[in-house]
Amino acid sequence: MARLIRWESVLVLLLVVVAVVGSVRTGGTFLSGGNLFYLGLDIAEIALIALPLTLVVVSGEIDLSVASVLGLSSALVGTLWNAGWALELILPVAILAGAVCGAVNGLLVTRLGLPSLAVTIGTLALYRGLALVLLGDTAVADFPASFTQFGNTPIPGTQIPYPILLFAVLAIGFAVLLHYSSFGRSTFAIGANDEAARFSGIRVKRVKLILFVLTGAVAAIAGIVYTLRFSSARADNGNGLELAVVAAVLLGGVSIFGGKGTLGGVIAGVLLLGGLRNLLILDDVSTEVLTVVTGALLLAGVLIPRLLGSRFTPAGRKT
Repeated sequence: MARLIRWESVLVLLLVVVAVVGSVRTGGTFLSGGNLFYLGLDIAEIALIALPLTLVVVSGEIDLSVASVLGLSSALVGTLWNAGWALELILPVAILAGAVCGAVNGLLVTRLGLPSLAVTIGTLALYRGLALVLLGDTAVADFPASFTQFGNTPIPGTQIPYPILLFAVLAIGFAVLLHYSSFGRSTFAIGANDEAARFSGIRVKRVKLILFVLTGAVAAIAGIVYTLRFSSARADNGNGLELAVVAAVLLGGVSIFGGKGTLGGVIAGVLLLGGLRNLLILDDVSTEVLTVVTGALLLAGVLIPRLLGSRFTPAGRKT
């Protein structure tokens, strides 16, 4: 019976507990439509980046440069807007720049054989530095309201922010890619045993390169969403966000060693992380405590499934 229990089920139970406790402590405010709207806004960028990063971690790699790519994308949007470019041209260029950043990470890992942890720590600083070169410490905030409304207003007739709709669409695509395609099966095989996957005919380097490119592109989209949400392009946008994204992915049951995990678990992890942080904010908890909670959840995501072993095995792949 214990083997039938999944970590995803535990996360859902924890979500219910957080919802009940939050509702009681805030007199119903926690589950109100207005608060859920702002909760959706707060987790939008984390949720978006967590989608491709899930596949990267399942493949046995990591990308810590995602928040810096977000900042670089935002800075590029502001720089091109100041240069007089039309937004219809700026947005695809920003996404392409993010894909290029991901490609640089992927090529360094797959072609030079460098560890992704070291590579992306380096590019974390590099991409943030490039963002500072583009904008310095200035902010661009004169975007048209017709542009920024998509980042901070709900879909008409609902309390659902537009970024969450974008996340839902991408989540379906990534779920199909990871769990219902040969590419996803290859990703799990690579994470489980890189050498065995290579000998079975899987083009390991190509798969990993594609995953890094996808991660860079989606991180750039998150940078655009961040710019829309705050109506401001800054080089330091998303600074430190990589901690929350990695925490959500690992809390969702994805093995840091690769080969195991589900996108559904990661979505539950994002919601749990966002719900806890939102509840603490409603309780007027300081930013420092929020950082402590995020770090604790990151450790929990690594330790608990491993300590409990097969009792809480992610459904993506059997041990």
